[in-house]
Amino acid sequence: MTVYSAVQFLMWLLIAASVIAVVAARMRVPYTVALVLGGLALGSFHLPFVDVLLRNRTSWVTPDITLGIFLPPLLFEGSLKLNLRDLRENALPIGLLATLGVLLAGLVAGFAAHWALGLPLLVALAFGAITAATDPISVLSIFKEMTVPKKLSVIVEGESLFNDGVAAVVYGILVAGITSGNLGIGEGVRHFVVEVTGGIAIGLFLAYLSSKVLATIDDPQIEITLTTVLAYGSYLLAQSLQLSGVIATVSAGLMLGNLGAKVGMSARTRVALWGFWGYFSFIINSLVFLLIGLQVHLGDLVESWRVNLLAIGAVFLGRMLSVYGLIPVSNLFRAGVSLRWQHVLVAGGIRGALSLALALSLSADFPHREQILATTFAVVAFTIVAQGLAIKPLLAFFDMSGPVEGEYERARVQQRSILAAQSELEELLRNQTITQPAFEQLRVEFNARLEQINTELARLYGEDESRIVAEIRVARKKLINAEKSSIEAAQQDGLISQRTADRMIEESDERLDHVVNQG
Repeated sequence: MTVYSAVQFLMWLLIAASVIAVVAARMRVPYTVALVLGGLALGSFHLPFVDVLLRNRTSWVTPDITLGIFLPPLLFEGSLKLNLRDLRENALPIGLLATLGVLLAGLVAGFAAHWALGLPLLVALAFGAITAATDPISVLSIFKEMTVPKKLSVIVEGESLFNDGVAAVVYGILVAGITSGNLGIGEGVRHFVVEVTGGIAIGLFLAYLSSKVLATIDDPQIEITLTTVLAYGSYLLAQSLQLSGVIATVSAGLMLGNLGAKVGMSARTRVALWGFWGYFSFIINSLVFLLIGLQVHLGDLVESWRVNLLAIGAVFLGRMLSVYGLIPVSNLFRAGVSLRWQHVLVAGGIRGALSLALALSLSADFPHREQILATTFAVVAFTIVAQGLAIKPLLAFFDMSGPVEGEYERARVQQRSILAAQSELEELLRNQTITQPAFEQLRVEFNARLEQINTELARLYGEDESRIVAEIRVARKKLINAEKSSIEAAQQDGLISQRTADRMIEESDERLDHVVNQG
């Protein structure tokens, strides 16, 4: 492929993605679903510009491009916006689904492929690992339109970020064992632990260094450039050290989003940062999902429908067992994931870019490579289209179909945005970016807007006192957790004994349980 043909191909892809996005919005179809369907449709026509796409599609769907170019920004953007506090509060269900869930889903799909498709066991297990990771893009885009609890969204997004890394590591161990002919359980576990912990260490270390550098700079363009370097650099460095690049990138995004962006960036830089990564993610997702549609041949899908149907059923069965088997275990320790949510988690187990990238990265001489590749494409295309279209009706059936925000929510966001602007205004005065007279005039304007919003909130509170009760409950949980942190600090400083600290923390936990149960 020449530079000219590459640019021409990219231009036609972006034009196609833009047209499909407009049509999808008007037809109220999930964007990623529309992209795959659009790619399938384009692959069936023979228009001049379509011929350009078809001639060059295989040059773009390669291991180097999907793993090295497409994957890091998708992982980084997702982890960048994930709140660490929300992640910590839902760590148990996320951790179970992203680790044991991946292993269980991979084993079920692998053994089913071995039994039904006749693949050698280790090769079938590699297929299971390829299709074990979920891609939440379609699901989360629908969640934004619906009244879906934040906790459910966090579980879906958090699981997808971490199960990508676990699936990629398991896949790498299996492929290495198949290639070398020597796969031991003990050695596999050791490689798994080393790759995961090493990837986490590299991601956190590079993000910490980046946060320190960003704190010394106040230029959005330079700071955004450094975050791009971090996204790709953490992935490439980990891969070069034979560690998990996926885990490294996710860890780097989490650290930067929860430390560097909040501490070391001004408000205008954060706005520019979210805007850049939102756009970058949109472009990459558009290319990936459109390429998936272009790569799948409808004729091949129809011809191999029995094999593909068995593989899709095996993957879906693995997802069902992992969700319905592990979430009840999580609920034993911390309730919160209802059966309705579990149904949504099963339907939301869509496969996407990572499964495609892992399948493509198999070497040309890997046993049964072509069958694995074709079947993976079928699984990815089916789950994106069928399950992507099923999510919205499922949410509507479970009565989660109302609009997310109302008058009260908008007023609360306006209140928070004005307070953030006031904080930035004070920072501008401290840095002598503006003079005292300008500061005073702007402060009067913002105070007037804040007073107006507070008056509106007082009216809304009077109409529905449950809002105050809900806010007090949230505040009480935060205050009790602050008390627990203070008790732990006092024990570490030697002010009280460990026994006394344990008793006081236990009392705080009892009060916290009481607050939670009231909700």
